[in-house]
Amino acid sequence: QVHLVESGGGLVQPGGSLRLSCAVSGVNFRLYAVNWSRQVPGKQRELVATIDSGHIKNYEDSVKGRFTISRDNVWNKVYLQMNNLQPEDTAVYYCHLRAGGGDFWGRGTQVTVSS
Repeated sequence: QVHLVESGGGLVQPGGSLRLSCAVSGVNFRLYAVNWSRQVPGKQRELVATIDSGHIKNYEDSVKGRFTISRDNVWNKVYLQMNNLQPEDTAVYYCHLRAGGGDFWGRGTQVTVSS
């Protein structure tokens, strides 16, 4: 069974940093792309960053230069380093992947950017 667990969210002031982690189990992790998305209540979920099996990374335009996605194929984890956070980054952040024809999501971690 594929299982994803996010951690690392919290409250941070504008300009601050957070590092989100996503622990993945139940798949041959190194073979799959993993994504981070975020959602604000009442708005559509937004894809923020992706890292594929070859460590190729893609970012949504608003986070380019501020967020960095990385992966550790030994510990089966994906990270999202978020710097210079702004109030508009406030959201629930989810990691997710597609495997065996199915989409698997974690439960999310809340990130709140406020002074």
